[in-house]
Amino acid sequence: MITSKTQLVGLLGHPVSHSQSPLMHNAAFAELGLDFAYAAFDVEPERLGEAVAGIRALGIKGVNVTIPHKVAIMPMLDEIDPLAQRIGAVNTVVNRNGRLIGYNTDGTGYVRSLVEETGIDLREHVVTMMGAGGAARAVAFTLAEQGVREIRIINRSRERAALLAEHVGTIVPTAVIDPADGKAAIADATLLINTTSIGMHPQVDEMPVQADWLHPGLIVSDLIYNPLETCLLKEARACGARVHSGVGMFVNQGALAFELWTGQTAPAGTMRDIVLQQLTKTSS
Repeated sequence: MITSKTQLVGLLGHPVSHSQSPLMHNAAFAELGLDFAYAAFDVEPERLGEAVAGIRALGIKGVNVTIPHKVAIMPMLDEIDPLAQRIGAVNTVVNRNGRLIGYNTDGTGYVRSLVEETGIDLREHVVTMMGAGGAARAVAFTLAEQGVREIRIINRSRERAALLAEHVGTIVPTAVIDPADGKAAIADATLLINTTSIGMHPQVDEMPVQADWLHPGLIVSDLIYNPLETCLLKEARACGARVHSGVGMFVNQGALAFELWTGQTAPAGTMRDIVLQQLTKTSS
């Protein structure tokens, strides 16, 4: 039951109707008996400033930030955590007595999930990454710090890809690849990561790369978690590649955000179970 003492948290994105965050976080709050409530807010880009002002005015405890606001929100905050500053994107905001502090839990959540679910040694891998937005920045920086051999970035905006490559390239060799040369950049890669929204509900039949670019020597990882198995992952599985879905990253980054807001250890198992139950239900 929501009362005058309930602390509100939520999600800022556009669109957000597909998000499992409210279900996941509210289940976690209920399990620990915390008087918190989580809601999703569909905020168009031109109204992001108003939404941030609303966080302050309403005393909202914190928010997750998703596509397309992870970079745009940064100058609107009072303080940026050093990791988020280095990444250049924010996915979690904490309201500490009226000061809005930005964090990034995406990269840590992603790498934790990838290693736990695949058992790979990242130091052995050549990575080709689709996209150069906020999630891509978090993933690229974290993979670089974990010592992958090389990162290749394919993005529609070469300027944005070049900026990311310039920063990540100070840690590991990083190249910008023209989309027309994508097949060659994937041919000798060992880890392909989709950080874009291509293939996300409701455009579930779309793919960020052509199916014949995939090969059995790949691990194909998609940050999208709705649908549970994207068209990209289906095609990858069909050609003999190993696959890694976005559910683990989603749960792990959410658990880290939960801990920033509440100061308590998140019930990650419950969070994962509730998301998988819902996604399985909607896909059947």
